[in-house]
Amino acid sequence: MQYPAFRSFFGGLLRFGLVAVVLLMAACEKIELERADAPDIGWDKYRGQWVLVNYWAEWCKPCLEEIPELNALDRSPDIAVLGVNFDGVEGEALVNLGQKMGIEFTLLNRDPGQTLGWEVPVGLPATFVVDPEGELVEVRFGPQSEADIRALIRS
Repeated sequence: MQYPAFRSFFGGLLRFGLVAVVLLMAACEKIELERADAPDIGWDKYRGQWVLVNYWAEWCKPCLEEIPELNALDRSPDIAVLGVNFDGVEGEALVNLGQKMGIEFTLLNRDPGQTLGWEVPVGLPATFVVDPEGELVEVRFGPQSEADIRALIRS
């Protein structure tokens, strides 16, 4: 005698279990960030500190204005600033451009936004603020100051 309801229930449970395992494995996937002038680094390395992922371009005047503020924030032990060039400049050209602009924080060759589930910013400069647990807290547009970011972190 066959028990279609029993078989259907366990077949569905098995499919659900396989899907859950696949999703868990994807969630555990290590995200590697490709730096312009150094070996790749794992996104997990930044756990326990605030991360500012800043989108900038050479032609963006407000981007230039915020560079000293971001440099100062990056020197803090509790904050890391990661720069993403909006125009897709990579490698040695990116390193040279960063030096020319006075950027001291880490420059990424590739935008990590899609991997992290973020949309491409609609304006520049754009700063994605990530808390020490790795959660996106806020996206800010326009030049940021050290005082503004510190106020957000304290709140």
